[in-house]
Amino acid sequence: MRHTIIFDCEFLTAPGAMARGWCGPLDPDPSVVQIGAVKLSLEADYPVLETHSTLIQPKDRFGGQPTLDPFFIELTGITQQAVDQEGISHAEALRRLDDFSEGASLWSWGKDELTLLAISCYVESIAALIPASRFGNACGLLLNAGMPYDILQKTTSGELANYYGVQGTARRHHDALDDAMSVTLTLQHLLRTGRLDGGSFRLPLTVAPPTA
Repeated sequence: MRHTIIFDCEFLTAPGAMARGWCGPLDPDPSVVQIGAVKLSLEADYPVLETHSTLIQPKDRFGGQPTLDPFFIELTGITQQAVDQEGISHAEALRRLDDFSEGASLWSWGKDELTLLAISCYVESIAALIPASRFGNACGLLLNAGMPYDILQKTTSGELANYYGVQGTARRHHDALDDAMSVTLTLQHLLRTGRLDGGSFRLPLTVAPPTA
């Protein structure tokens, strides 16, 4: 592999929805609203090659467009106006992400692909364009690189670069591209310091169990 993709998604939510597993009577389906992705070279000095950000106009299971909850707007900074004016269909967003990836593996902090593919595609009754076998969990990469398991479990994607003291441009937590960049800068740091290498990104990933 000459490069890999690190991505992040922001999806519909409401106050307390996460604690309820999005099962409350007023909770939206957690469909994706924003995809942010970074193309990271796995060669030479491991530079960031390109970035990608997309807003999506999500559809509910009946074909209507959900209204963004004020909690979601405050959390992400994504406004209803931005989604209405700039948002594209979920199917088109998947096509653009697939084109951007150029066939490379795709990594998120956790399993954002489950929301991107299993939930959003199911809700909208569309095909999951990118197979699950192309996605990896970047938490496993960090565990293999020696990040303590107890710290890993409580560190968000947006906090990751700060944990490693990696400098970069100002980032906003819960912006998909900024969170993807936080993970990317961390992986770049671990590649440059020899704790990961290009072969670390091969799928399926074998994860070393945490030490006691």
